[in-house]
Amino acid sequence: MKTVLIAEDNPVNRELLRELLEIRGYTVTEACNGQEALVMVEQVPPDILLLDIGMPLLDGFEVVRQLRKNPRFTSLPVVAVTAYAMQGDREKIMTSGFDGYLSKPVNASTLVQELDRLIASPNAQSVPPSQGPENGVGTRAARATSKGT
Repeated sequence: MKTVLIAEDNPVNRELLRELLEIRGYTVTEACNGQEALVMVEQVPPDILLLDIGMPLLDGFEVVRQLRKNPRFTSLPVVAVTAYAMQGDREKIMTSGFDGYLSKPVNASTLVQELDRLIASPNAQSVPPSQGPENGVGTRAARATSKGT
């Protein structure tokens, strides 16, 4: 059974994501802020991290930056789950070390597609579903290529 860590400061959003994941058979752990997410990833690394961008203590950008500095977590799939949906936000997020992007409110089928893409095919090109590969190779594939794996 695959484990998903949800890092989200809003309890309603955490509950919604947890329910969507648990009914599909995922084991879910939760963090309420960026600092807690980093600690939890270190203690018991999940198969994938759903990471809110706007959180207290450490925002999602800082969390993913710190994770990518650690060789243990360079290939951990990290999906931004965010209300940032203005033009350019997706590109900024995807070039900051994230492997996927889901805008809020989260669409259940898009969530499942993202998880399937990133967990089932660990070396899959990192291009979110329903969004073309306009930026070429995604960040995850680029990191794997640059490390020779």
